[in-house]
Amino acid sequence: MKMKLAEIAKAIDAQNNIDQWQDVELTSVSFDSRHLEPGALFIPLQGAQDGHRFVASAFTNGAAASLWASDHELVDHEHPLLVVDDPLKALQQLSKYYLHKINPMVVAVTGSNGKTTTKDMIASILSTQLNVTKTYANFNNEIGVPVTLLNMEANTEAVVVEMGMDRFGQLDFLSKLASPDIAVITMIGEAHIEFFGTRDRIADAKMEITHGLKEDGTLVYNGDEPLLNKRAAQVDQRLVRFGRHLDDDLYATSVEDHPRSLTFTVNEWPDKQFTIPMVGEYNVNNALAAMAVGRLLHITPDHIKQALANVELTENRAEWLLGTNGEQILSDVYNSNPTAAKQVLKTVAAMPAAGRRIAVLGDMLELGDASARLHASLASEIDPQEIQAVYLVGEQMQALKDQLQRDGYPSDAIHYYQAGQLEQLTADLQATLTGDDIVLLKASHGIHLEKVLDAIEKKQND
Repeated sequence: MKMKLAEIAKAIDAQNNIDQWQDVELTSVSFDSRHLEPGALFIPLQGAQDGHRFVASAFTNGAAASLWASDHELVDHEHPLLVVDDPLKALQQLSKYYLHKINPMVVAVTGSNGKTTTKDMIASILSTQLNVTKTYANFNNEIGVPVTLLNMEANTEAVVVEMGMDRFGQLDFLSKLASPDIAVITMIGEAHIEFFGTRDRIADAKMEITHGLKEDGTLVYNGDEPLLNKRAAQVDQRLVRFGRHLDDDLYATSVEDHPRSLTFTVNEWPDKQFTIPMVGEYNVNNALAAMAVGRLLHITPDHIKQALANVELTENRAEWLLGTNGEQILSDVYNSNPTAAKQVLKTVAAMPAAGRRIAVLGDMLELGDASARLHASLASEIDPQEIQAVYLVGEQMQALKDQLQRDGYPSDAIHYYQAGQLEQLTADLQATLTGDDIVLLKASHGIHLEKVLDAIEKKQND
């Protein structure tokens, strides 16, 4: 982003006169006064605290200008302020203006699981031949999407935008804001089922990503999901299906597991073998979605192969780390839902291990009335012959503990903790770990298993 204040003021219909500051140049946006770059436009949002309280510190830390809500008394006349009705709506309005100005190809990605990994893969593939911007971390909501768009460089040719949702209407808004050329739906799972009640309703909400899809755009979706096939039939734009079935447009013809990677072949380029630096067959579908986008944008298969082999994944998304005792740690501590948890448990259970396979599982949040049943359902993927110990954290994991006991899982291999007992869990875990073990950490972010990871991971300077 690079715009003068006068252009921004016009784009967002600022209500005050800024003639004396019209040539001030803005190069980024930020809603965190502690972490911004010099030249930033500060956005004072209303959250747990009123962002206007931090406007002064934003200027101290290098902000070049700030928005200001018209219902707040304007007391600062020494710094460039743009008065608007609602700073969040102004941020969104500005991002739409800037998007139209830069006019990149827009790829929007959503799904109950795998959207961040798929976003990273798409960006890696497109970056081999295009200038690409992608969503940072999980900036995928009404605030994060505008920030992603506004932080594009002027030479951006494609922007890959992750879009999350936890209620009806959210993807409708984000899709209409970004007007994607390509919309991608990775899968339909149980994430956020607390708010939707059924997978059918989750599918309805996910399909909102097509509401802003350009008339000549394309929907790329998981063709193995009946709920999506049924709804995609109502979409006027071009459809591209990926998956594992022969009637999909792009499908895997073979898959091989390796200790740190997966190799696979696809119908489109049968003479080429592709590699992704991650485990779990479910990640092949994420790669297929990304490959479908690459094919639509005419990325060569050799570039696709190179990009997938060297993809840089967002932190805390199923990454392999080394423990202090030499144990292997599969860390996936940012998010969890029943579909993803079962997939990664199945992956760990199949891995060769000289020692034990240990699962550290925390609550999966936002499952509503189905929570107990869905937590208990994980027991189907926990066999004492394959996973020799489980450490369960959180109130909802009580249901899995009870189910494992009913199934005859050895009681001395079940360790249960409340969410506030992470230090005790860590101490108990450290007391038993050996260099031959494999440890899985999987939970929703609210359980904060990253604290356990921090204690057992071997740091680079150790």
